[in-house]
Amino acid sequence: MHDSATVAAADIARLAGVGRAAVSNWRRRFDDFPSPVAGTSSSPLFSLAAVEEWLRRQGKLAEVPLDERVWQQLRASVDDLRLADAVGQAGVFLTSSSAEGPLPDGLADLATSRGPARTFDFLYERYLETHSRRVAVTSGEVADLMVALADVAGGSSVLDPACGFGTLLVSAAASGATKLYGQEREQSSAVIAESRLRLHGHDSIVLTGDALRDDMFDSLQADAVVCTPPFGERSWGYEELSSDIRWTYGLPPRGEPELPWVQHGLFHVRPGGHVVILMPSAAADRRSGRRIRAQLLRSGALRAVVALPAGSAPGALGSPHLWVLRKPGGGDPIPTHVLMVDAADLPWSKVHEHVIDSWQAFRSSTEMDGAVPIIDVLDEIVDLTPGRYIGGQAAEGHGFMSAVETLSVLLEDLRRTLDDLRTLQIGGEPLPRTTIAEQIKAGALVVLTGPRLEIHSGKIPVLTLDDVLARRAPTGRTTPSTEMLTVESGDIVVPAGGRFLAVHVIDEGHAILGPGLQILRAAPDRLDPACLAGFLRIAALQSPGRGQTGTSRSDIRRIEIPRISLQQQRALGEVFGRVDRFEVLLGQAASGGSALVGLVLQGLGEGVLHPYRATLRSLLDS
Repeated sequence: MHDSATVAAADIARLAGVGRAAVSNWRRRFDDFPSPVAGTSSSPLFSLAAVEEWLRRQGKLAEVPLDERVWQQLRASVDDLRLADAVGQAGVFLTSSSAEGPLPDGLADLATSRGPARTFDFLYERYLETHSRRVAVTSGEVADLMVALADVAGGSSVLDPACGFGTLLVSAAASGATKLYGQEREQSSAVIAESRLRLHGHDSIVLTGDALRDDMFDSLQADAVVCTPPFGERSWGYEELSSDIRWTYGLPPRGEPELPWVQHGLFHVRPGGHVVILMPSAAADRRSGRRIRAQLLRSGALRAVVALPAGSAPGALGSPHLWVLRKPGGGDPIPTHVLMVDAADLPWSKVHEHVIDSWQAFRSSTEMDGAVPIIDVLDEIVDLTPGRYIGGQAAEGHGFMSAVETLSVLLEDLRRTLDDLRTLQIGGEPLPRTTIAEQIKAGALVVLTGPRLEIHSGKIPVLTLDDVLARRAPTGRTTPSTEMLTVESGDIVVPAGGRFLAVHVIDEGHAILGPGLQILRAAPDRLDPACLAGFLRIAALQSPGRGQTGTSRSDIRRIEIPRISLQQQRALGEVFGRVDRFEVLLGQAASGGSALVGLVLQGLGEGVLHPYRATLRSLLDS
């Protein structure tokens, strides 16, 4: 496994204890510096063995550190789409000394010298570093604030029904929680989360599944619930869950995908226990959710809403909110006030202290800034936006600065991605070509079409046509059947016909292929899925009459793809990934720009924003 391990320039700099500029200088000065074996011109990859030998000859390295060797071997053992699975399997091995699939040769030795927990922490951190642009993780600052608001204390039990890599549960354990429960729909993420917790000696249970559709803790009453749910997933299960017993405060509308998680949390917390959930700011005033918001207020369940700085929620635009809820007990008096805290424009160094101080003061007395009479909120809109109610903070709470900051971050990410694309060179030779049909005949690719099945209520996830068009996780559900086709990690799923050849590369497997779809499954030692998917997208763009006649199932077999080495395919696949990232950021920047324009116009119209605001106020005061 060691011979196939590769390293990037940043890895070489880390090995030698120098900056990246020194590595670039070595490449220019020394003719015998190892040539790239993979990657791209802007992000080349080098053989770890060759780099190790060169550094030793130059006297710049006595030995590659064991942890670095283990990481590079682990990374080289799978493609990028399966790296999370490999990290999870390493966690299983470190936890139980058993795992499926190959593991780095030195993993056991590293665990002996460093300890299993520190070894896995290292692998997990390197995984996040490698996939920093793909993986959305709740920050430690947000997690610690949520746990503090949930009153997690020594000996308490905590549930996170959408736990991801377990960040909130790790924070809860650090605050003294002794019983940790998590559910996560992505299996590799669930394995990583449980490994993080168990290796540090925490009593934890992390199960795989969609908590809304397949609640694995149906009778659990935890002391606290903390959750960062997926935002904006409209196919959350409205049809099959319409009569669910969890909807104590009303059936969540189809277009309110976060409100089911709020009620799920209240269902699983003991009376008097707290639920803290990260919400998009749009959930505060959507008209469709006003009845449930009103019921949460009238019952005394919703106790506080906190506006956080932009960027606090991974992948979300604008200033997200924290909803702090308390499950009412039988004899509890109905509260008369709700706390509104606007920390959207505070630096993160001041957010935690400001929010916790406000929360503690509110619990002692409602005679304070930010304590809003519930009757004042119960109008036709039931707007929970803190900036609307906090006196003297209209301009700051308007959201203008938050939107500016969000757009600035997006544009900076967009600029970096554009710089990556700018490194592409013009010129070169045309690539030799083959067709999908030829690759099928050669055994490098198979095309699979699933049987007909009905999508209805059930526990088995189904990838639907809408999921493929949106390039998202499975949202359909069905019941067990003898005729099912399971989607695997690395599969490329396309419509079996239709107006447009949508292309969806599967990061996590284990779902069932839905109707109207087909799988292109590549042999991993012959075809790179990311490269193949990129050329399928090219074919969709070039197909005649795109948007009218589209690309039919028979046309797919005639699509041309390059006949190049696997290393070259992976290099192209990495570039296609950057193009995808650029496309996503471009759409987010457009949405963020439109939102900012609306806020500016609204602010100017209301007098909240003004080019000479200070002068205008002084004139009005006089």
